[in-house]
Amino acid sequence: MSTPLVRTGDLGRIVATYVTSVLALALAAAVLPGFRFSSFPQLLASAAAALLVGALVRPLLVAASAAIGWLAVLLLAVLGQAVILAVALSLIPGVEADSFWVVLAAAWIAAAATTIVAWLCTSGTPEAFTAALVRRTRRRRATVDAPEAPGVIFVQLDGVPFPVLRWQVLAATLPTVGRWIRDGGYRLVEWTPVLPPTTPASQLGILHGRIDGVPAFRWYDRALGRVLVANRAADAAEIERRASDGRGLLADGGVSISNLFSGDAERSVLTMSKLELSRGSADTRRRVAWYLARPDGFAGSLFGAVAEIGRERFEARRQRRRDVQPRGHRGWLFAGMRAVTNVVLRDLNTALVAEEMIRGTRVVYVDYVDYDEVAHHAGALRPESLAALDRLDHVLACLEAVAKAAPRPYRLVILSDHGQSQGAIFADRYGVDLAAVCSQLTAARVEAVEQPVEGWGRLNGLLADLSGGDTGRGRVAHDAAVRVQRRSAPPTVTSGSELVVLGSGNLGLVYAAEEHRLTMEEITDRWPALIPGLVNHDGITFVAVMSTEHGPLVVGPSGVHRLADSKVTGDDPLAPFGPLIPADLLRAVSMAEAPDLYVNSSVDHDTGEVSAFEGLVGSHGGLGGWQGRALLLAPPDLEIPDQPIRGADELHRVLVGYLEQHGQRSGISRDTADV
Repeated sequence: MSTPLVRTGDLGRIVATYVTSVLALALAAAVLPGFRFSSFPQLLASAAAALLVGALVRPLLVAASAAIGWLAVLLLAVLGQAVILAVALSLIPGVEADSFWVVLAAAWIAAAATTIVAWLCTSGTPEAFTAALVRRTRRRRATVDAPEAPGVIFVQLDGVPFPVLRWQVLAATLPTVGRWIRDGGYRLVEWTPVLPPTTPASQLGILHGRIDGVPAFRWYDRALGRVLVANRAADAAEIERRASDGRGLLADGGVSISNLFSGDAERSVLTMSKLELSRGSADTRRRVAWYLARPDGFAGSLFGAVAEIGRERFEARRQRRRDVQPRGHRGWLFAGMRAVTNVVLRDLNTALVAEEMIRGTRVVYVDYVDYDEVAHHAGALRPESLAALDRLDHVLACLEAVAKAAPRPYRLVILSDHGQSQGAIFADRYGVDLAAVCSQLTAARVEAVEQPVEGWGRLNGLLADLSGGDTGRGRVAHDAAVRVQRRSAPPTVTSGSELVVLGSGNLGLVYAAEEHRLTMEEITDRWPALIPGLVNHDGITFVAVMSTEHGPLVVGPSGVHRLADSKVTGDDPLAPFGPLIPADLLRAVSMAEAPDLYVNSSVDHDTGEVSAFEGLVGSHGGLGGWQGRALLLAPPDLEIPDQPIRGADELHRVLVGYLEQHGQRSGISRDTADV
């Protein structure tokens, strides 16, 4: 049966778009003195001309701006609608517009009115965005090899704990996920990211099968003599270089979107380890240009971002008014960051994944950071965090709709990289931060690296991959990316610093600023009060350290656990964490990159609350609470081992097996690879 050129639904959308365009132009004429229509028929003709010219001119503008560079893409976003409207009005005699700037204002008023009307007509849901992606998929559907072979889309819901998703499914607030489980045979299972439960360690394990070499989100690299931060482009590239063997999860023609690491993908978009500030991606600019050129694209994201800022300021004020505890500072800076990650980046990621489905790409891995970003500042179980999860459920519905129109069948695999724990910030609860505690106990010169940086890295990644290169056309995005990178960069370890103290959630890392790792005996000789003072602090549960005589040790206020043989003297500081944690700590403390001291904050084992050494209410990185409880939402044909999945490297093997089950990775040897 042939597919009709124009469907009934398409006719309805054309009529609705035309009526909205008429109303929008009428509003612009009413509020702008230099913009007038002499008659109602002239208004109707102008709206029709605007739609026709837009359909003809917009593809040309997209192609030209993507070829020229990022500055052209930016100009397209700002001026493109005005150019289309100016050309359309020139075709209608008698329309009065005093200048191009009046036309520009009219175009933006029309875009705003169109966005508001579309939002009202869809009750605030992303249905219009989904419909646009589906229509684009049908129009540009490619011919692919082996169209019956399923593709796989891995969707990472960053930081979502298994209990939170399960509760939300039971509460029926996630209709898409709930339907998949009830009617589609999907299984929701828990997997355990081992210490440290943080994005770089887990994502490196999921994408590259390696979990060693990453002691935290950021750490002091003794060989380089500086702090490595996983969401800085150069550092992410170095971390991936050390771990990659060329056989990552995406090695067989896969695509990485908005991740820290590439998984050895053939193509990477907005992926930190593959960013080069001096060269932007023309392919990325082309895709972004298509999105910006749509009336509901750039304008929709812009007004959505403004709404998100207003929502964040209202929710932050509500927390203060109700004296919600624990509570952290939520200023305008975070509001802007949230608008980028939870509106612009989310919509862009969805459009990019849809583009790959149009191409028939066989495997994609994409990271959505919406929940993680909000939960860090609001709390893991707060209403605004759960609302972000609800909006991600809409994203899954969108990807499901696009998959139905794609040139090959697709399986959607949903997972999180870690969970999230909640609690009062260490410095707020005890009146002093970890660096100050170490300084008081040692009288040493301490370099503190404890400010949150995750969101800055995501913004930097977006700007850097859209920068346009050395020609000067991408200077705006390039310069902005450089400024963001400087803002998010950790302080250089200055000459004369004796200790470097870093916060990674509720896990603290203490390094002596030297080329070799200090043992417990050396630390005791140099700073005899440091270890006893830390383990007896009310805000600290234990300290992990390497001993010359006993090997890796965990020291608590009233006992010591020797990790090599599980010998315990006094009260076991690890007893509340379960029987599997000693093996995790043994691996972590034995890493060459491990700090001289691992410091885990206090944990309320009744509530699961921890105390982050960063300025975050929701955190992950250490032990305690739900941060070590991640999720896997698996299609019915994904084989899950009988034993619990423990470690991102084990999850990597499960996912690789799933790709092999669907005929992928046939050209990749299990033993050797061309790296």
